[in-house]
Amino acid sequence: MKRLFVILLAVMLALPAMAQQKRGDEGYKFTDTKTIKGTSVKNQFRSGTCWCYSALSYIENEIIKAGGEEMDLSEMWIVRNVYFEKAVKYVRLHGALNFAVGGAFHDVTEGIKKYGIVPQEVYEGLNYGTELPHFNEIDAVLKAYVDAIIKNPNRTLTTAWQAGLNGILDAYFGKMPTSFEYKGKAYTPKSFARSLPINMDDYVFLSSFTHHPFYSQFVIEVPDNWLWASVYNLPLEELMAVIDNAIEHDYSIGWASDVSEKGFSRTKAIAIVPEDNVDNMSGTDAERWGAMTEKERNEALYSFDKPGKEKKITQQMRQEAYDNYQTTDDHGMVIVGTATDQNGNPYFKVKNSWGVRPPYDGYYYFSRPFVEYKTMSIMVNKNAIPRDIRRKLKL
Repeated sequence: MKRLFVILLAVMLALPAMAQQKRGDEGYKFTDTKTIKGTSVKNQFRSGTCWCYSALSYIENEIIKAGGEEMDLSEMWIVRNVYFEKAVKYVRLHGALNFAVGGAFHDVTEGIKKYGIVPQEVYEGLNYGTELPHFNEIDAVLKAYVDAIIKNPNRTLTTAWQAGLNGILDAYFGKMPTSFEYKGKAYTPKSFARSLPINMDDYVFLSSFTHHPFYSQFVIEVPDNWLWASVYNLPLEELMAVIDNAIEHDYSIGWASDVSEKGFSRTKAIAIVPEDNVDNMSGTDAERWGAMTEKERNEALYSFDKPGKEKKITQQMRQEAYDNYQTTDDHGMVIVGTATDQNGNPYFKVKNSWGVRPPYDGYYYFSRPFVEYKTMSIMVNKNAIPRDIRRKLKL
């Protein structure tokens, strides 16, 4: 009884503090202003395949946009084939290539061109006893295999090494069907891809950096770009104009970004770029922030308790963050709409591939400054690009 009394007393004493914390914790309240129709949220689970999940999610949206039916395409079909292509190039380059599960949007469009595509129900790619992707063992086995081949113990590559590679891939992902039936019709992977109301050549890839000329193409220098694929380079304001125009005309956007930021919260599904420069503040804000220690300031900036002032992003800031490895290509998602918070600040609504989870059922809200600052590249239908920008790019 005494122990129960002590527990009750402690709870009663804590209630006022808890109530005050709740009153002070306004949180973010989002109102969607536009959401583009798309397919359901998927779960990449323990695999570094966001590039494939996001690109195929984007393509599924494009199929709906083009008047096609809603469908679930097989991510593992692409991942399995891309892993083979990457292994061949890795061996050809004597290991001087990033051989890992990461990739880029180009891998999906080029993979569909070469290998076609199949529905999820035709090829789940989970041939190793789990219900969701779990790549720790797959990645380790494949890396060990190609490294053994590169050592070249016979002093010449045998004719069996690619067959051995396919054997490993088939063991983990399952053998690839050469034909299948879908909704009463017979297809091959390539004929199924041709049956879709979209064209892989309609998709372009855009970025915004100053170390290459604007309105030209360049091979984007990130480790996961093993394909050495190119992007078109635009000034920041025109890159954002493409995103705005796409959403206005009901096109979603494949978005490669950096979520290894203090301003990104996985649990609250929010990403912001708080203003942390006292010189840019005024009045009581400047006095309050100036009196804080750096630790106190960081705790306040990234508490995500309510909307606050964000940085004004410039082209130079983007470039410096990229040059200093502060912006990296570490996650792919899909921009599917717009929203505002309770103060009227603009956000982009983004579909992730980490499963249906709270607080927004697998969707996230990224502030406009965050998208301006941390966009590595985007994938977009060329018809979603404003005409004047298309002319500059000669599209």
